[in-house]
Amino acid sequence: MSLVATLITDPARADLGADAADRFRGAVADAGGAVGRPDWLAPGVACDVPLDGVALAAARRLAGAIATACGIDVVVQPADERRKRLLIADMDATIVTGETLDELAAEAGLKDRISAITARAMRGEIDFEGALRERVAMLKGLPVAALQKTFDRTSLTPGARALVQTMRAGGAYTVLVSGGFRFFTGRIAAAVGFHRDQANDLVIEGDRLTGEVVEPILGREAKLQALKHCAALNGVPLSATLATGDGANDLAMIQAAGLGVAFHAKPVVEAEAPAAVRHGDLTALLYIQGYRKADFRS
Repeated sequence: MSLVATLITDPARADLGADAADRFRGAVADAGGAVGRPDWLAPGVACDVPLDGVALAAARRLAGAIATACGIDVVVQPADERRKRLLIADMDATIVTGETLDELAAEAGLKDRISAITARAMRGEIDFEGALRERVAMLKGLPVAALQKTFDRTSLTPGARALVQTMRAGGAYTVLVSGGFRFFTGRIAAAVGFHRDQANDLVIEGDRLTGEVVEPILGREAKLQALKHCAALNGVPLSATLATGDGANDLAMIQAAGLGVAFHAKPVVEAEAPAAVRHGDLTALLYIQGYRKADFRS
């Protein structure tokens, strides 16, 4: 099987040099593999290294060692079918920098209490659905106006719009799926350019939250089903899909996708995902697919 390894650093650093590529190439050659010359997708930021004669699992172990030693991301995958035709992405701490529910809790003076529950749920320590009900119940009586105030403070993760717009230009279907709330996903999807968004709905009476969520809750299993449904709807095999997220409720869709990427993720997610981005921004997901910086749209 022909493989390709993509070496990536944070574009803000742009410090990826030939030394890291040569170090990886040497490790593969020492393991008996054939290694091609680096193909620079963006100078100082990302390059591809073609591989052959080495098993995928072994190449990924070598990649992990080099990534740790050099402080970069290295993603190894089959060279065929790299360009994905469907993107499904988590929102909180992935497409946006923070957790919108935690920020909403700040409006009620409860951020510390609620963010502690969020962190446990994202690490997979407690049931996601139960944790969501518990956190929302604590917001009973919060004015609806707090939702807009929270959205106004929400920041996109660097590279979010380039990721979505570039994949759309390449013919991909793009979906934002969240265990958070549609109030936020609808606005973020419009700002970034996703074709579709799916999330939970808060129950509102008058101008205040009731402390309830519309059932059934969109959690881990629902995210996996969203991946399968959107792939089938668009005639895209799972092998041609890309899923990314950071929390335990993202893991099922990450593992089921053609390429699943843990993005600045919790340890349990990173440990079980096929690929991980620890240093780069969301444009790393474009380089992984073989896009060059010159291809980026925004």
